This record gives sequence, structure tokens and C-alpha cells, in this order.
Amino acid sequence: MPATLSFSLKQARRLALAAQGFNGRQPPTVKAAHVNRLIERLGLLQIDSVNAVVRSHYLPLFSRLGNYSSDLLDQAAWSSGRRRTLFEYWGHEASLLPLSMYPLMAWRMQRARRGEDIYQQLAKFGREQQDVVRRVLSSVQEQGAVGAGSLSTREDKAGPWWDWSAEKHALEWLFAAGEVTVAGRRGFERLYDLPERVIPSSILQQALPDEAEAQRGLLLHAVQAMGVGTEKDLRDYFRLNPADARPRLAELVEAGQLQMCEVAGWRQIAYCLPEPKIPRKVTASALLSPFDSLIWERSRTERLFDFRYRLEIYTPQDKRVYGYYVLPFLHNERIAARVDLRAERAAGRLAVHAVHEEEPGLDEEGMLALAMNLQRTADWLGLERVQLNCQRESALRLRVALAKIDGPL
Repeated sequence: MPATLSFSLKQARRLALAAQGFNGRQPPTVKAAHVNRLIERLGLLQIDSVNAVVRSHYLPLFSRLGNYSSDLLDQAAWSSGRRRTLFEYWGHEASLLPLSMYPLMAWRMQRARRGEDIYQQLAKFGREQQDVVRRVLSSVQEQGAVGAGSLSTREDKAGPWWDWSAEKHALEWLFAAGEVTVAGRRGFERLYDLPERVIPSSILQQALPDEAEAQRGLLLHAVQAMGVGTEKDLRDYFRLNPADARPRLAELVEAGQLQMCEVAGWRQIAYCLPEPKIPRKVTASALLSPFDSLIWERSRTERLFDFRYRLEIYTPQDKRVYGYYVLPFLHNERIAARVDLRAERAAGRLAVHAVHEEEPGLDEEGMLALAMNLQRTADWLGLERVQLNCQRESALRLRVALAKIDGPL
């Protein structure tokens, strides 16, 4: 079936930015309802342990809503009772997802029980060590929310992060299989409990969709959150296999729930919702987490923004191009710069180790917007000031802009 809609690259960008919640409007006071609405719109927040600025799942909300209390996300993710609106599971890597999407993940849990679509090492453990798995599950049933450390029987010292104890393997298998879920966190350690003690009964009692229906639901959610994307873009959002995604996309097009389209400069056919509404412009400035859903599919980020982005945390220092923890800077429909940032909490400062502008660079208004975003980030994190540790020409211009908004550094 030929594509029936064509978008310019600018239109595709605007469609994507609007779908991702970048509309330039931030509430004067961010409440739980704002947080929940945005996460419902995005579908998930990727969790990552790196804490160079702040843990990654907190940043996408700040990028879109502005200054908010991280307690709102903590309550939505790990509290009990009515304030809890999210659950942890494998969405796009480890993720926080709205509770409404729990039934859409049941097929993935069922596959995990069969050893499908999970890490081979974990699948092997599940096949060969069911006695350990059942023993650990019994401990969770008896003790309530527990971490892997409190169940470990290993006597030797743990090695690198993948050197898991048998109990940690068992908990991860049970988590993938949906037999336990994350009740809360202690520091950053997961505390596991039975789903019926964490997930509301109204969710658990819902009729479960079959695999095809759930996959169509996830792809629809991906399109709503992305605005426009290729088959690879859309399946990557919730980490679907090509063998699952391709027939589901065809079914959604056949049913009139999705529309095929073309984007100027893209070689692949793309998909969007029927009758998409494209903003005339998107006015938004924001520093982006490396794991923000706007940019996590790197090839799409290149096609959409002409911006090549790679995380260099695990790159040896002498081979890094831009820095250790680099946040892209979105400004008026462009990713206009990238900034290597570190929250130096003991010193009370947000340290800027490098500033790199993207062609054709930032004008005076754009540099001022970057300065304001850095200052707002410092304020949000409870840091007293922005510290510039970079001598590049871009940093010199940034120093002038920071001085305009906050006096001399």
C-alpha cells in the first residue's frame, strides 16, 4: 500500500516534538496530575543508575514540565495506595510504565517464563535452577518486599555488576516472568514483592489481551508518543521484535488506525496516526537526558535532527569526543548544542565541563536560553551555582549569558 501523506522534515520534527510533550507550556506549580498525564502520554520512562547529574528517569519530566518535586515521581513509582500510578518492567530497557499498561505486558511475561525474549543466561538459569527460583519465591511470599542482598547465600565477594548471586538471578527471572514485581527501592536497590501486594486488584483482574492485541496496543502507543516513525523506530520504543511488529503494523494500517506516510529525506516508509495535527511551530528549550524517549533511538535522532549522538560514559577518557555525561540541548526545533554536565553536590554546584554548539551555532537568544536552562537545572537540583570549567569559545559566550541572568560567576 503506497504512502498517502508526505511531510517535510520540519513538519516531522514538529509532529515528534508535540507528541513528546514539548509544547512550550509549563504549569506554574507541577502537581501529581501533571506528572501522571505526561507519563501516560510518553508511555514509559527509562530507568538508569548513572547519577552524574540526577538519575535519568527524573530528567524527562523536568525537561517538559520545568521545576517539579522529584517526590512526585517517587510517590507515583514506589509508594503504596492511590498515589501509586506506575510499575517497573522491561519496556524500553528497565522502565517505569503507567499501571494502565500492565495488561499489555502480560504476553512478555509469559514468554519470559518460557525462556523467550530474555537474556540467554537468565533463560538458562530459569530452566536449570527452578529449585532456587521456587525457594526465593517462597521467601518473598513469607517476608514481603525484599532485596537480592538480604536473600543472598553467597559467601565470596561479588565481582562486577553482572556477577549476580543465585538469588539475584532467581529474582530477575521471577521479575521478567511477572511472578514478582518491584514494590519499592532502598537507595537504588530494587525491593521485590508479589504482584497482588503491589498492583491494584482492579488492574490484575482485567481480561488480558492476546499477544497480537497487546502488540498492536504498544505500537499504537508508540506512534502516539513519537508522532511519526519508521517500523524500526516504532518497534524500538517498547523493544518489539521485527517478527511481531511488522504484521501488527500491517493490521493497524488495514484497520485504519495507522496511516503510512513519507518524510522528506527518509528512505523508509513511516507511520503516523490518521489526520495528524502538526503545530505551526514548537517553542521549547530543554536539556535532555541521554535516555530521553525523544532521542533514545539514535538513527531516528540523526534523521530527524541531523544530530549524531553517542553516550561516552564507557569510552576511555582519551577517546571521548564530547565528554563523560553529555546532555543534548533542544532549542526551537533544533538540537542546537551539547553540554557535559556534572552535579557536584558536596560543592553545591552544577559543573559545565564542555559546551559544544551544533552548526550553525546558537545566536545570542539561544545562548541565553541555554544559560537559563542550566541555572534552572541547578535550582531544581538544589545547587547554589553553575560552574563553568570549559575554555572553548562557546563557553566564553555562555559565561556572558550566565552573567546576564545571574550576575558575575
